[in-house]
Amino acid sequence: MAIDYDPNPQYQEYAHPEHVVSAAWLSAHLGAPGLKVVESNEDSLLYNIGHIPGAVRIDWQKDLNDQVSRDFIDGEAFAALMTDKGIARDDTVVIYGDKANWWACYTLWVFELFGHPDVRLLDGGRDAWMGEERETSFSVPDYRAKPYPVVERNDVDFRIFVDELRELVGGPATILDARGELEYTGESLGIEGEGAAGVLRGGHIPGALSYPWGRSVYPNARFRPRRDIENAYSALDKNNHTIAYCQLGDRSAHTWFVLKYLLGFDNIRNYDGSWAEWGNMVRAPITQGDRP
Repeated sequence: MAIDYDPNPQYQEYAHPEHVVSAAWLSAHLGAPGLKVVESNEDSLLYNIGHIPGAVRIDWQKDLNDQVSRDFIDGEAFAALMTDKGIARDDTVVIYGDKANWWACYTLWVFELFGHPDVRLLDGGRDAWMGEERETSFSVPDYRAKPYPVVERNDVDFRIFVDELRELVGGPATILDARGELEYTGESLGIEGEGAAGVLRGGHIPGALSYPWGRSVYPNARFRPRRDIENAYSALDKNNHTIAYCQLGDRSAHTWFVLKYLLGFDNIRNYDGSWAEWGNMVRAPITQGDRP
């Protein structure tokens, strides 16, 4: 059941305004038939200390990832997860989370892998909702929904694997590194103060351009106006084959969302293997230094 889009004038400037909602819009629509809200955080326990009323929790690590191979769940497991969370195929799903929506964007991207028809992002995420002192709840909803259909996962249009990426290094594709400057140069193996996620070497993929994810948001995690974001990415050709990566795929999922839905890049994919994979591979070429 489609629900009206957020008419916020700032969002109307974006290439696909139907994918973004504000805290005010969501507050006014809570409880509407056909609307489901999903909280997906880096720290899954944040859900326990208060969440948007009616929101269900999706743990990106436990719920979306195959627990044996480093891959996502398949169509049957995704259908079971949606059914368990009370999400129907025709529901409008609004996703939000901590860390400026890094992992919320990652979760939204996985929804896209399975072609969910209407999935949107809460601008500013959990911080926006809490910052406006909006209502929160400790109750865990128990929805009843008709079984979600099994849909084959579409990796081709949204995701790139390392074997294909190796062939593109040094070629015409645009490769974007969404990490911070010190991670890009190799001076740091991970986000400052957060460890290195098991990475053995620092640096970046040869030819990758440094475009830290934060260029698209204000310090309060809300999206900047389109003109500001376009200025930040003005050197890029939106028609070119574009690939984003970071450390684990979360910040690059945020960049993927920004470029695809706010600026209209049609040919962009997320390398979710990211530096956790590339930085550990035997004989994978890397570049160190080269400050952006």
